[in-house]
Amino acid sequence: MDEIDRAILRELQVDGRIPYAELGPKVGLSPSAARLRLQRLVDAKEVQVVGVTDPMAMGHRAMALLGLHVDGDPRAVADALARHDEVVYTVLTAGTFDLFVEVVCARPADLLDFVNDVVRAVEGVTAVENFPYFAIHTHRFLWHTD
Repeated sequence: MDEIDRAILRELQVDGRIPYAELGPKVGLSPSAARLRLQRLVDAKEVQVVGVTDPMAMGHRAMALLGLHVDGDPRAVADALARHDEVVYTVLTAGTFDLFVEVVCARPADLLDFVNDVVRAVEGVTAVENFPYFAIHTHRFLWHTD
C-alpha cells in the first residue's frame, strides 16, 4: 500500500460515498485511476466499503460482549458461532478468556436464549461470561493510514 492508497482510504473514512470525480483530484489522480486503485484494494480484500449502523439505534435492544473459556481449539468455536446472525465479531485472544464474541439481539430474552441455547451448546465451550452493553459510547472506524 503506497501513499496514494493511504490517501484514498483517508478520504473514504471521511465520506465512503465520495464520487470518483471528487476522489481522484483529492488524491492526485484522475477519477478513473482512483476507481481502479480502489477496485484493486477491494479485490485484494485490503479494504471493504460498507455502511455502518448502530444496532441499538436500529431497534436491537440487547448487545453484549461474551468472554468464553474454551477447551480445545478456539478457532473451531469461533467458526461455529460466526455462522449465527447474532454474532457481530469473534476475537481470538490470550489472557483470562480464549475468545471474545460480540452479540446483538432484538431483546434481552433473545440474548439469554442465544447464550444458553446456542453458545453453551457449542462443543468446546466450558464457560461464558456475559458483559451486556448499556449503550454504545464510542463507535469508530477511523484507522490510521499513515
